Amino acid sequence: MTELIQEIYGTIMRNKLRTLLTGFSVAWGIFMLIVLLGAGNGLIHAFENQSKGMIMNSMKIYPGMTSQPYKGMKEGRSIYLKESDRELTATSFPDHIIQTGATVSKSDVILTYGKEALSIGINGVFPNYPSLEAIKIKEGRFVNARDMEERRKIIVLHEKTVKNLFPHTSPIGKYLNAQGVPYQVVGIYTDQNSFSPSALVPFTTLQTIYQKGDSIDNITFTTKGLADEATNEQFEAEYRQALGLKKQFSPTDEGAIWIWNRFTQYLQQQTATQILHTAIWVIGIFTLLSGIVGVSNIMLITVRERTHEFGIRKALGAKPASILWLIISESVTITTFFGYIGMVAGIAVTEYMNQVAGKQTMDMGVFSMTFFENPTVDLSIAIEATLTLVIAGTLAGLFPARKAARIRPIEALRAD
Repeated sequence: MTELIQEIYGTIMRNKLRTLLTGFSVAWGIFMLIVLLGAGNGLIHAFENQSKGMIMNSMKIYPGMTSQPYKGMKEGRSIYLKESDRELTATSFPDHIIQTGATVSKSDVILTYGKEALSIGINGVFPNYPSLEAIKIKEGRFVNARDMEERRKIIVLHEKTVKNLFPHTSPIGKYLNAQGVPYQVVGIYTDQNSFSPSALVPFTTLQTIYQKGDSIDNITFTTKGLADEATNEQFEAEYRQALGLKKQFSPTDEGAIWIWNRFTQYLQQQTATQILHTAIWVIGIFTLLSGIVGVSNIMLITVRERTHEFGIRKALGAKPASILWLIISESVTITTFFGYIGMVAGIAVTEYMNQVAGKQTMDMGVFSMTFFENPTVDLSIAIEATLTLVIAGTLAGLFPARKAARIRPIEALRAD
């Protein structure tokens, strides 16, 4: 074994540049596969985390502006939503709509408590808001039916708001001032995506205090029986038609109202994720193949250059198996050593990406989104990729090795 190691080492040292170039192609193949998989996983993990806990079978309706003329009326008319539109939504589609809610808002309200102050938007919501949106009550309670009936001045704050207004005390039961309107804090909520979170009050309370009448900012509802993209698109068309009859706009006018269908968006994102994952693996595999081709070529060249040497060995009594083993060992050594370097470098880069870019958020205005999270690769995948390259490198060296082992001594000695 010692002699074999010394012989492999001597061969490598005699061909340093060739060995380094071959090793680089091997290391680069493993490195790029791991980095690409890590970057892809960062995008996929961020998407999965954003989707986790969200109410996927829900839709949100926002008012818009007509883009088509309708019954003698010109395009460009603003469409407004009212409470009666929510009631129409709740009663018109009993087979597909489970529950409905609505939101009415007041922006740029100054909340103060003692010496602390904060500008924030206030949303008037229904008691079923947590069933329609991805929020959780962290402490206290949420808006209930009695709050709605009595138009109580109670408020539920986001945990980020609590840190600013109540840095040293629990807010539950405390009163804060909203530009002359006192609200009692009854709960604290948390969610995943809020960058500029809103304070939540009973829907009827906000309507009354800020004189909103029966206007609403959006309608939210959960659905059932819509299992794929086709049925969701059909329902959207039927809903647009029903609301269009009431609001006087064309059922094909997609600008009149904007429908945010979380389920179809989720399906589209899943498809994009699968395409991304497949593309990364395809690119990575071809990168690995380039390393395998490099090893194969170097072995072919090695066999050709050492033909005389192999002829002398066989003339002195060396068995074909010993020559075969020598060439394969050299191939495995180069592939394993540089493959390990590529694997370690790839893992190091993904860990660096995780430290620098992992869980970074992008400000989207009213909320933030995480586009890159935990861009790492399972160690088992990295090891499997390296072993695959080692095995492929072994096979790449096997064919020229068999050729060298079969050559007759007289032919080897005559070869140029």
